[in-house]
Amino acid sequence: MASKQTRLVLLPAAVAACLLLLPAASVATDVDYCSKKDYPVKVSGVQIVPDPVEPGKPATFKISASTDKTIEKGKLQIDVKYFFFYVHSETRDICGETSCPATGDFMLSHEQTLPGFTPPGSYTIYMKIVGDDNEELSCISFGFSIGFVASS
Repeated sequence: MASKQTRLVLLPAAVAACLLLLPAASVATDVDYCSKKDYPVKVSGVQIVPDPVEPGKPATFKISASTDKTIEKGKLQIDVKYFFFYVHSETRDICGETSCPATGDFMLSHEQTLPGFTPPGSYTIYMKIVGDDNEELSCISFGFSIGFVASS
């Protein structure tokens, strides 16, 4: 009986050890919608590589999404908050971040290099996907962290 209990304790420990060996890039970031509205574009997850982001080095944000619509034009409106302060805002052409026309399952991929003097800590991105007729196709927010120093 004692050997069965030992195996039961070792199994969760082995699974936890395997999970620790997975790269940080494989972990998806939680996404919140801006409202309870039924958006035409559904976002299933965000992957940030590396996580945490390193100041002065490129970071890639990959957003997995799907839609029944055909998106031929549009824009991404991105706002970044550091605690309660807006620190960055930009608008990008959606077709520069994914292949257009986008329909079904698609991925938005954006690479950004943050300045080396970017303060470490927790940040929040608010992102709206807007169609060419200014229809709000989706609106999400998600958090990410910036590490203390860039590695050499």
